[in-house]
Amino acid sequence: MATNRTFTMIKPDAVKAGNIGNILKMINEAGFKIVALKYTQLSKEKAGGFYAVHKERPFYGELVDFMSSGPIVAAVLEKDNAVADFRKLIGATNPAEAEPGTIRALYATNVGENAVHGSDSDENADIESNYHFSQTEIYA
Repeated sequence: MATNRTFTMIKPDAVKAGNIGNILKMINEAGFKIVALKYTQLSKEKAGGFYAVHKERPFYGELVDFMSSGPIVAAVLEKDNAVADFRKLIGATNPAEAEPGTIRALYATNVGENAVHGSDSDENADIESNYHFSQTEIYA
């Protein structure tokens, strides 16, 4: 059964480009309720822990460096069918393959700097949300 929450991060490239407001507006207009929001910068350790699943992949070090290179906006979003609907809203990982009008088609520059992260499963949405937020920081 699909849960009603997902996790996202607006990545350093989109923050640096000034796209926080545009992306949050798209999220709101797509019917998501923001139940937690944080503007922060990940340390290399925190970014490394978050992406530990990719530790053996050749891009891991580059990913950790990028994700700790500047501020991010982390958020927990709520909506029926949240994970699947958010994945559709953000578009393909490679912005060149993303559907027109998706967040990545509009704001990502390449596959490495692709503007936003979105949980890929209900289980990961829960894990990722709890990695960035305590239960007292998430509001229904």
